[in-house]
Amino acid sequence: MRVVFSFRSALAPMLGVLLVTALPAKANESAAVFSDTSRIASIGGSITEIVYALGEEGHLVARDSTSYFPHAALKLPDVGYMRALSPEGVVSVNPSGILALHGSGPKEAVDVLKKSSVPFIEVPEHYSHEGILEKIRIVGKALGADAKAEKLAAEMDAKLKAAEKRTASIKERKRILFVLSTQGGKILAAGSDTAGDGIIKLAGAVNAVEGFSGYKQMSDEAIVTARPDLILTMKNAGPPISEDELFANPSIASTPAGAARKVISMDGGYLLGFGPRTAGAIHDLAVSLYGSQVTD
Repeated sequence: MRVVFSFRSALAPMLGVLLVTALPAKANESAAVFSDTSRIASIGGSITEIVYALGEEGHLVARDSTSYFPHAALKLPDVGYMRALSPEGVVSVNPSGILALHGSGPKEAVDVLKKSSVPFIEVPEHYSHEGILEKIRIVGKALGADAKAEKLAAEMDAKLKAAEKRTASIKERKRILFVLSTQGGKILAAGSDTAGDGIIKLAGAVNAVEGFSGYKQMSDEAIVTARPDLILTMKNAGPPISEDELFANPSIASTPAGAARKVISMDGGYLLGFGPRTAGAIHDLAVSLYGSQVTD
């Protein structure tokens, strides 16, 4: 994880949720349900999306800078990048509660917020089908909207199952290298326990990277050994990755993906948000990977 954080200052705010390894986290049990839901500060793009999907956006008084969907959320005051929060900035909106995605930080700022008089609920982040449903249920419970959350979770469960089923019959799985950054000519790629790894697997493909978790720089030898069939990148999130620069990298050029100049770029929040839109992202990525092999 040291390598990941060294790149943090170079990446845009909307990358906050993507740079954190999925680790077990518990909501603050003493505040699992907000006693006052009138002024909630939402930290984390997927959390804000879930609140809107539940129809509970009337409770929101602020959002973080990774919360840019739906468009209506942009009208809310922005309390900053979820990985670089200022306790003063969050408290300045006078929230009655703070609903934050696991991985919000820095740790010192979150510790201050947890010790303040404002109830703080931390929502776990697991880059999986079940992880999305868990987030929906926890957010719904926190806002006193359990019934709505169960309905939304059931809808999302059905959509996710349908999206995953479309690639079930594919025998030759594509090997995908998710590239987060190419700064300095170094390839920063997604290992296990990342949003990149999670979406690749849900779309019926294989993460070409093995042997490490989180986002780390890969050596030239490791890239060649990974033998990716295709490179996956994000757009509208962080410094853009130039295809010419990507394929000019000698190690990338030596792979099947480089030889065929195969790359897919999708909106970062849509691709890696792991929220209400993820079933659509799985479908779109699968179609980009397998075309007509994806069943309806």
